[in-house]
Amino acid sequence: MPIPANPLGRTGHDVSRLGFGAWAIGGAWGATDDGASLAALEHAMDLGVTFIDTADVYGDGHSEALVGRARRPGVFVATKAGRRLPKQTVAGYSRDNLVSWVDRSRRQLGVETLDLLQLHCPPTDLYRSDHVFRILDDLVRDGRIRHYGVSVERIDEAVLALQYPGVQSIQIIFNLFRQRPAEELFPAARARGVAIIARVPLASGLLSGRITPDTTFPADDHRTFNRRGEAFDVGETFSGVPLDAAVLAVEALRRLVPPGATLAQLALRWILMHDAVTVAIPGCRTAGQAAENFAAAALPPLDAGTMDTCRTTYDRYIRAHAHHRW
Repeated sequence: MPIPANPLGRTGHDVSRLGFGAWAIGGAWGATDDGASLAALEHAMDLGVTFIDTADVYGDGHSEALVGRARRPGVFVATKAGRRLPKQTVAGYSRDNLVSWVDRSRRQLGVETLDLLQLHCPPTDLYRSDHVFRILDDLVRDGRIRHYGVSVERIDEAVLALQYPGVQSIQIIFNLFRQRPAEELFPAARARGVAIIARVPLASGLLSGRITPDTTFPADDHRTFNRRGEAFDVGETFSGVPLDAAVLAVEALRRLVPPGATLAQLALRWILMHDAVTVAIPGCRTAGQAAENFAAAALPPLDAGTMDTCRTTYDRYIRAHAHHRW
């Protein structure tokens, strides 16, 4: 069964509702294997994936380079810029820096024009000034980028970004452990024709059902070095949810998995039940992971009882830890 497609906001492009998240093939998830990474990308595209998300800091450009090698005609690639700054400041998003970052990504991806450039979780104050967005408009006019959007940590940042007419997409964490965007952001984005890219859809692997409180990870995996937000926002690791609470929620959700499916597939199908989500981007490090993740598109719609249980499980185990924070 082919992966259904959605219009990517107002860009005029249609993309598969499940895309390829390319953070893990760049780094920060333990050792990588380029052969396995390229096989994962190839298999994803064989299965009908037409959207790949990467960033200039994933493996210091290694993820972009791999995506550039594997990319096929008709596949839409989104990248990000801004996290190369040694310290996040609004002043750091200068014209010179943005041009330098964009040109570096163009070289890494092997393209003249970037399909979509996303500001990579910039400071909140950036959204209160139109200076950076005027620069992005200039980059569109110059032909360096076709479209631009933002990747945000918090809903208030996303709402501020919606005021800029050139913003075509908002990337935000949305999964069974981070449900608040559906309440407060999705209606506003939909009213403005802005695409929603749902990242961290499996909560850093928690929603695969294979992680326990005793699971250990390599030293260079963010699930080790960012467990308390030491390197970047803690919400990027396990969605900011304590492992003991997450494991209880996972056990409750496991009972909802249809015969022949996996918990990861249920979690991805739950995201696809939200029409405002344009594309969800699970990470894939192997062809096997790609096969499992993208088979979620073939699951039938979840019934009302399942959706209600997903919500009550969130309310019981997760809400107090996450709902108010992002």
